[in-house]
Amino acid sequence: MRHKAKNWFEGLRNNLVKTIEDHDGSKFKVKRWKHSGKGGGMMSVIKGNVIEKGGVNISTVAGKFSEKMQQRVPGADKDPNYWATGISVVLHPVNPNVPSMHFNTRYLVTQKCWFGGGMDITPCLDFTLETEKFHENLKQMCDRHDSAYYPKYKKWCDEYFFLKHRNEPRGIGGIFFDYLNNDDFENDFHFIQDVGSFFHEYVDQIITKNKDRNWTKEERQLQLVKRGRYVEFNLLYDRGTKFGLETGGNTEAILMSLPPLAEWE
Repeated sequence: MRHKAKNWFEGLRNNLVKTIEDHDGSKFKVKRWKHSGKGGGMMSVIKGNVIEKGGVNISTVAGKFSEKMQQRVPGADKDPNYWATGISVVLHPVNPNVPSMHFNTRYLVTQKCWFGGGMDITPCLDFTLETEKFHENLKQMCDRHDSAYYPKYKKWCDEYFFLKHRNEPRGIGGIFFDYLNNDDFENDFHFIQDVGSFFHEYVDQIITKNKDRNWTKEERQLQLVKRGRYVEFNLLYDRGTKFGLETGGNTEAILMSLPPLAEWE
């Protein structure tokens, strides 16, 4: 089961990298890193013509949780050993008409095991029609597995990707889930695969549609301010950022999600 998840994440990484490079005309720079425990990962970063900065990271690591983490992670209170594999993607486009996009999925094993992850979209301009279409298609994908998934995971996403200090959402939402284990690995894994495939297709579709649209200096300024909100969320609230830093992950890979430029007003 572990290697099945690991291999899928690696394959998805390769497919996403190819799609983005085909759109951009630039190549990802790849850097491998070793974990402080066992294993490591591969960080792929692009700074190109369509994607101003983007990262597609994969990792498979093992180690022991700190005493603090043992109390917070299911199955780690009696045995601190863990194994984890996952993929994380963040794309900050050049064109303000293309939203910033985030996606991750992971499989974590302690004395228990589960999948987690999700995706969310952060536009800086009016995105009403695209938002409706995105959520409609996302619901259809979720409903193929369980009709309870979309409302539950959308609500979780809306609550999670919310900047409490500003009383505003980060973007238009998506889905967010954790501790997914229905005692049926294959069914859970198929859902994880569909989530990844959905994101891959969405990236391809929205870049194709909007990458060549005209934009103004004012729209660029709106984009930079929205990116500032992105920075605030990731440094103040993001669980993945905190988890990576607290378990000896690669700092450069963890902070890959931050945009290359941002502004505050």
